[in-house]
Amino acid sequence: MENTLPKITVDSNALSDVDKALKTEWLVTNGLGGYASSTVLGVNTRKYHGLLVAAFNPPTDRRVLLSKLDEEVQVEKEVYQLGANESRSGIEPKGYRFLSKFFLSPFPTFTYVISSLRLSKTVFMPNGKNATVVIYEVTNQGTEKAIVRVKPSLNSRHFHSVTEKEGLRWSFTQKSFENRVTVQPSIPLSALILSSTEGRYIEGEGEWTETHFRADSSRGENSLDHVYQPGFFEVEVSSNESKPFCLLAAAGKDESHAQSLFSSLYRGGLKEIDALLNTELERRQKLLETFQNQHAPTVVEEWLKWLVLAADSFIVHRQSTQTKSVIAGYHWFEDWGRDALISLPGLTLVTGRFNDAREILLTFKHYCRKGLVPNRFPDAAGDKPEYNTVDATLWYFNAVLQYLKYTGDFNFVKTELWETLKSIIERHTQGTLHDIHVDKDCLIEHGPRLTWMDAAINSQPITPRQGRAVEIQALWYNALKIMELLATRFNKEAEAKNCCSMAERAKESFARLFWNPQTDCLFDVVDDAHKDASVRPNQIIAAALDFPILDRARCEKVVEAVQRNLWGVFGLRTLSKDDSRYTGTYMGDRVHRDTAYHNGTVWAWLLGPFTTAFLKLRNHEKEWRDHAFQNFLQPLFQEEVFRAGLGTVSEIFDGDSPHAPQGCVSQAWSVAEPLRAYVEDVLFRRPPYEREVLKSHL
Repeated sequence: MENTLPKITVDSNALSDVDKALKTEWLVTNGLGGYASSTVLGVNTRKYHGLLVAAFNPPTDRRVLLSKLDEEVQVEKEVYQLGANESRSGIEPKGYRFLSKFFLSPFPTFTYVISSLRLSKTVFMPNGKNATVVIYEVTNQGTEKAIVRVKPSLNSRHFHSVTEKEGLRWSFTQKSFENRVTVQPSIPLSALILSSTEGRYIEGEGEWTETHFRADSSRGENSLDHVYQPGFFEVEVSSNESKPFCLLAAAGKDESHAQSLFSSLYRGGLKEIDALLNTELERRQKLLETFQNQHAPTVVEEWLKWLVLAADSFIVHRQSTQTKSVIAGYHWFEDWGRDALISLPGLTLVTGRFNDAREILLTFKHYCRKGLVPNRFPDAAGDKPEYNTVDATLWYFNAVLQYLKYTGDFNFVKTELWETLKSIIERHTQGTLHDIHVDKDCLIEHGPRLTWMDAAINSQPITPRQGRAVEIQALWYNALKIMELLATRFNKEAEAKNCCSMAERAKESFARLFWNPQTDCLFDVVDDAHKDASVRPNQIIAAALDFPILDRARCEKVVEAVQRNLWGVFGLRTLSKDDSRYTGTYMGDRVHRDTAYHNGTVWAWLLGPFTTAFLKLRNHEKEWRDHAFQNFLQPLFQEEVFRAGLGTVSEIFDGDSPHAPQGCVSQAWSVAEPLRAYVEDVLFRRPPYEREVLKSHL
């Protein structure tokens, strides 16, 4: 199999800019919600960083077990510290001074040079396993023997928390063998097995070391942690010798669980480690081949390869249903219904992962209650979903339609999803949780803080949007038309007629109530007492969906207004700069960040519906597709993918220039929606069953 995996290189000049390098992060995931992540200098700047963050109830209950591995090299009496850790007094040691190169291809590799000795380490995770493998290659061209020591820093904490040394009610215990150690807390929390293919493990006295997380400190969050150093691994490298060795870390809820995982991965020898690595490389290579085969003869650029691989990182196994779900973002998000369903087309359909799409639809069908799909699955609560959303359920209908456009699999929808879809419409008509109901105008009325603009301070919504939010009506109309389409296909004449009638009433009411002649665009929220004229990007959804609730002339005006007022280079601003509430930077403590979150902050995912709406109105003519790529998508693809979270796309950006990346370094819909729009609208690779599915509409 030809290796066409992409590569990002950070050279010594870039690494010498320490402040910038400490804002450049890498991420490796395991398909369970677990991951390994840090900065390109190997300095952990977030409490979420770690070499093994295990998901014990996939994709939730994530715990930091192996914080990092720091190396030192001894040649005769001289000891060189390659590690780098930050405390409140600064970074010490500064091992990154020996770091000559960092690259991602697709896994992170660090290369250190100390005189005549060269050490490289590569980090990867076997898919579907709470395990991390670090591959070392040490080349000693000197005249003296070198000793390499690898020092693990451990923890056993939930990834949202930090460990306070004072008052800690448990301690670590360790059981060591020749080149292996099992470490676990004295109370049942977790177990970690560390094993080296070479050398020996030497028990230390067990020291606690302070770690300061500068990124968390800048966000006003807990930023002081303590890690435990139990001992170290020691490997000798003779003069003029090149020696490979590996460290394997396997995690479990208890020792037997960790031992079972460890035994399934490794029984001794580098060949088994090489096989694990090759399996992961081949899996990623197949993802690229599947994408390229589906969209041939597309030339797959490096940035596009990274987006396809990034899409894979969000698709995770959900243990409770034994199906797939979608992590909304790394590092700290769980699987969210809204994010999963908006992201589904870009993550699974344009990438040819139709089985994953089916499983995600089944996951959210399983958790549908009272006509609502979950908003999120809190990490600490595991399988107790929250249903405080009005739009996630309506995005479910859109995801079903997109699935049909790619697969033509009406049988799956009829046998597995039809009754759920039908019950959702019925429950919305009758009324369900949070005052969500169909009103006298056949529009959806709902309570506050139920849309994607749901930030709050002390439980008080910053953008409450109570009443009838604009995108909710667009999604509701779209859902009714999808149900009409399905009912007609399934010979359900009464249901088809009813949905058609409700859709027409909703469309007429929307045109009457939502158009703002003063701004030549849509009101953001309409209720009985007030019409909110805030210029926000939510209205772009009304022009982008397959069944637009607006006529073409008004869609054109919406696109023009959004581009004129909200364009932010890497996405759309969430509020016009002319508004007095506009906040241009997303920085500081939670109050300031939450205030800015939907009041000016730029969101990359909105590039998807904006690009789709823009090109629909121009009939996807070639010159306009070129224009859309160069002016809308290219800055995100060719700049952002290579600067913050390497190989992926950040959650948000400052509203003010230069639109610095903020929030999560890797966000599902930030990858999925621009990727979908690029493939479907710019490349104009339309879904194969689109005309058949939408023939009555077209």
